[in-house]
Parts: sequence; C-alpha cells; structure tokens
Amino acid sequence: MLDYSIMKPEGILVLKPRAPLSKEDFSGLSAAVDSYLADHAKLHGVLIHSREFPGWENFGGFTAHMQFVREHHKKVGRVAVVTDSQIAGMAESLARHFTSAEVRHFPFTDDVKALDWLESP
Repeated sequence: MLDYSIMKPEGILVLKPRAPLSKEDFSGLSAAVDSYLADHAKLHGVLIHSREFPGWENFGGFTAHMQFVREHHKKVGRVAVVTDSQIAGMAESLARHFTSAEVRHFPFTDDVKALDWLESP
C-alpha cells in the first residue's frame, strides 16, 4: 500500500509506503502525478517517508515501480529519502544512476528537515 499526496503550491510529491508495493499503487500514483504535470513543468521534489522499505508485493509491483521512475525521473528536481532502513545508503547511491535529481538521505525522524531541503532554492 502506498499513500501519496502532492503539495501543490510547493510542487512536492509525498510518498508513504505502508506495505509491499503493488502494480495498482503505481497506476494510481502515475495518474495523480501526470495530472499535476499537465499544468506544471516538473515536481520540485519527492519526499519518500517510511521507517523501513516494505519491498514489492510481486514482480508486477517491481516492474510498475521501475516504469514509474523511467517515465517521471526527468521531471523531478530533488528526492529526499526519509528512512531508518539499512538499505537507505544503497538506495541513495543506486538512485543516482536512474535519475538526474539530487538525492539525499535523512533519518526517519527528520522529515521536517527533509521537507525544508526540498523547499529550498
């Protein structure tokens, strides 16, 4: 399950994975992001907030995630990964290969600092 919202004035997508990610999570997310991007050039930032990364429900969830990244990565300025997960450092390094966005890791309790960073010029 993936909770998401777009802070419209700021242009920040907030993602909160709560359970293993499914194909359906990304179809709803893609529709919301595409609707926002129809009126805006890009997302200023993406905040991913989850104590631990929940993984994917199945291979369909993984491929839908990769397709979402492929279709939207050029329209994102910054990504804040806010988590205490052990894979955060690896995810931060790996993300740099898939996006031109500036990617930064923050501890799970530093979501306010992460949001401040995303909102800064």
